[in-house]
Amino acid sequence: MSIPKEPRQLMINLMYLVLTAMLALNVSAEIFSAFTMVDSSLRQSNEVLDDANDPIPGEIARLAQKDPDAYGHIPPKAKMAVEYGNSISEYIEKLKVDLIEEAGGYDEDGKMRGYKNKDVTTRVLVGLDPNKQEGKGFELEAMITEYRNKFLDLIEEDDKILFEKNISLSTTDDWKKSDKKSWAQYTFQQMPLGAVLPLLSKVENDAKSTENAVLNYFLKKVGGEDIVFNQFKVVSAPKKSYVIMGETFEADIFLSASSSSIEGMTVKVNGSNVPVKDGVANYSASASSTGIKPYNVEISITNPVTGEVTTEKGSFEYEVGQRSAAISLDKMNVFYIGVPNPITVSAAGISSNELVVNGTGGGIKISPKGGSSFEVNVTTQGEATLTLSGGGLTPTPFKYRVKRIPDPVPEVAGVSGGTMGNGTFKAQGGLIANLKDFDFDARCNITGYSLTRVARREDPVTEVNGGASFTGSSRRLVDQAKPGDTYFFNDIKAKCPGDDVNRALGSIVINIK
Repeated sequence: MSIPKEPRQLMINLMYLVLTAMLALNVSAEIFSAFTMVDSSLRQSNEVLDDANDPIPGEIARLAQKDPDAYGHIPPKAKMAVEYGNSISEYIEKLKVDLIEEAGGYDEDGKMRGYKNKDVTTRVLVGLDPNKQEGKGFELEAMITEYRNKFLDLIEEDDKILFEKNISLSTTDDWKKSDKKSWAQYTFQQMPLGAVLPLLSKVENDAKSTENAVLNYFLKKVGGEDIVFNQFKVVSAPKKSYVIMGETFEADIFLSASSSSIEGMTVKVNGSNVPVKDGVANYSASASSTGIKPYNVEISITNPVTGEVTTEKGSFEYEVGQRSAAISLDKMNVFYIGVPNPITVSAAGISSNELVVNGTGGGIKISPKGGSSFEVNVTTQGEATLTLSGGGLTPTPFKYRVKRIPDPVPEVAGVSGGTMGNGTFKAQGGLIANLKDFDFDARCNITGYSLTRVARREDPVTEVNGGASFTGSSRRLVDQAKPGDTYFFNDIKAKCPGDDVNRALGSIVINIK
């Protein structure tokens, strides 16, 4: 084990991933792959920290034996620091498992099913009513604050003020600058699962690095020095992985594990030096064109003990896109004549209050229903176009088919033909037009038909019936039904919402038993 002469605690500085601009987008699989890469890097960093932390309590106990009276109280405190770190880690790992299971678990290939799911993360972490603060995110926030204070309580009073700078386990106050009412809402509300997992891994990383800072503090107290890490990994933490053209891309670049002395660190991005402060290099680039933007990072660091220079390299990328818009039909991908067609509109980075929806073709009329909801009514078959604009969005057209309501199915007693009991048939009041598997609230009406009774050893008798209900002579034909008779409903006509003329629905045959 290599021990430096002047101990300093490793600080892993990771900015929270700011993903709110993505929430109204159909985010590509490549972007979620980037989240997976960040989460994987964090989990690897956590494993490195675990490996580094494991031997320290034993080294503290060994060194404390030199003077039990002076140092005997320190090993129990070191043990408590490990327990605090484990408690937070176990809580977060269980929370991850619960979120993944709630979102559908993994498929047969081991891929996460619900990585785009925002409803599960919001329900579990924020709750159905954020004002009640029943979500796990509020519990996590309280736990972070509680264990931060517990770690600090282990430190001697004279060292607390200086030591607070070495504790990365904390919540930020960024949410107070937003329209959110709490840290949990700001951090987790409407965030896809694939983006929430690295956020949780970041909290776990903070807990482990804080545990490491406390353990190295105790190691110094008993006469030891900070442990020098001999494994390095380059991590790029973008504030946004997807930016709109005209915005600025920013990323924090740092080592996931490093020497206690970070002063000899230099960072180059695409060959150019980037200023380093407190072990973190902030890289920014103007988003002047769209597409995938790769960037290469090279970090060199000098070991304060051996003077050896170690260089690590990493390749990363981000995506620049233009403002996009979408319209989703709440029923199906077509407008129907004669019924209200509800739609919901959205555009990335634009408030629903700024969006303007216009329509042409199909005799279209659009009525706002509040927020991003609208109702579309059409009168003519063919094609209609909705155009979305406002809030700086270039007018974007969306084309849709316009169709009349599908033909209903004529039925007697819930069937469209076949065998029926004598008593059941006589009890019927007429025909109905059933719109099967049609999601809209619409009703078609039977306008008329001809009814023919064919009885054994009797001539067929036909009556014309107006409307859906059996009337007059048609009613008498139905009342004469007996086993062996056959009834033919021919030339059935109906009218549905939006129809100018009757529809022909064909015929049905009922055999009486």
